[in-house]
Amino acid sequence: MLYLYVKHAHVFLVATSIALFVCRGGLMFADSKWLRHPLLKYTPHLVDTLLLASAVWLMFLIHQYPVAQSWLSVKVVLLLVYIVLGSFALKRGRSKFQRGVYFALALTVVLFMVSVARAHQPLGWFSDWLA
Repeated sequence: MLYLYVKHAHVFLVATSIALFVCRGGLMFADSKWLRHPLLKYTPHLVDTLLLASAVWLMFLIHQYPVAQSWLSVKVVLLLVYIVLGSFALKRGRSKFQRGVYFALALTVVLFMVSVARAHQPLGWFSDWLA
């Protein structure tokens, strides 16, 4: 029963994190002052911290670990790539064009990460096509 609560919380936090990233990206492209609002400045950090905590909790509940499970290893690597791309998309990109490219790449990576999680396969949705 605990597993289901943690899993649902994790999925909710994934959706919230992605929605906040998309929202912040849209505000950045619109040059909105709202991007500097404390709620949008600090909430993503709280959500992502809770998301990571729920992921670690799930890992221990189901006894599946990144080194032993290839799909979890892929998710961890994709998470690191997503963090770097997201950072360049929202802050470090030099031009709006660069930020747009990084934003699109970050969204692509996070959607692929979701596919890996759903399929429990390192190739995500592509695993059926390439098997």
